[in-house]
Amino acid sequence: MSTLPDELWRRILEIGVQSGSFSYKDLCRISISSARLRRLSDEDSLWSHLLSSDLPTSSSITSPNPSTSKSLYKIRFERERDKKMAAHRRAVLRKESQVVERSMKLREMEARLAEETQKMQATLTELSSLSRIRQASVALNVWQPEIVRGRQKQIVEQCVVPVESRFHSLEMELKLCKQHILGLEKAHKDEKRRLALVEEELQSMRYHPLRNHEQIDCGDIEYNIKRKKLKRCHGQGRKP
Repeated sequence: MSTLPDELWRRILEIGVQSGSFSYKDLCRISISSARLRRLSDEDSLWSHLLSSDLPTSSSITSPNPSTSKSLYKIRFERERDKKMAAHRRAVLRKESQVVERSMKLREMEARLAEETQKMQATLTELSSLSRIRQASVALNVWQPEIVRGRQKQIVEQCVVPVESRFHSLEMELKLCKQHILGLEKAHKDEKRRLALVEEELQSMRYHPLRNHEQIDCGDIEYNIKRKKLKRCHGQGRKP
């Protein structure tokens, strides 16, 4: 290495930087190899090219009287790093707010599901009692011992509402409750999956603080997936 002239080493470094094979990290590593390589890797032309390619002047504020391109690169690099960290903190806060929002929505669905389940149980109980009243009213027309007829008559007389109309309305209400419960269970499952996806994204953002995370809504992802499925089914339907 000592036999090679400075012009050849300088040309090697220039080719590496201009082709993109050498980054600022590579130049810093080379600079600690020897005093000679430190002097060559600190040349202004190399860092000027890195400065224009990695950190263009349009993306940063003019620095006060930088001595060399390397020092200017360091100033702009630190500013860009601080911007990325600030953007990352904002993205984490947004993702945390999404987690809280979806958790609250999930709890609301669970409360509505419990309410509908309780309503269905009450409807089933009332239907069961009305069914006994209907059976008692039918049994009054059949010959039975007087003791049994007295009990059935007492059951029928205790009912103050029209049995048939109330029975049919309760059947309709029971069907509606079942439909609502099925819809809520499906929505709860989907929202739980969305929450797990957002929590996974949040963990990834915390683990990779400087990665560029695109803010894509889960609803948009699902919408695009549904569109692709519809296009695929439509295309298969056209095939002979």
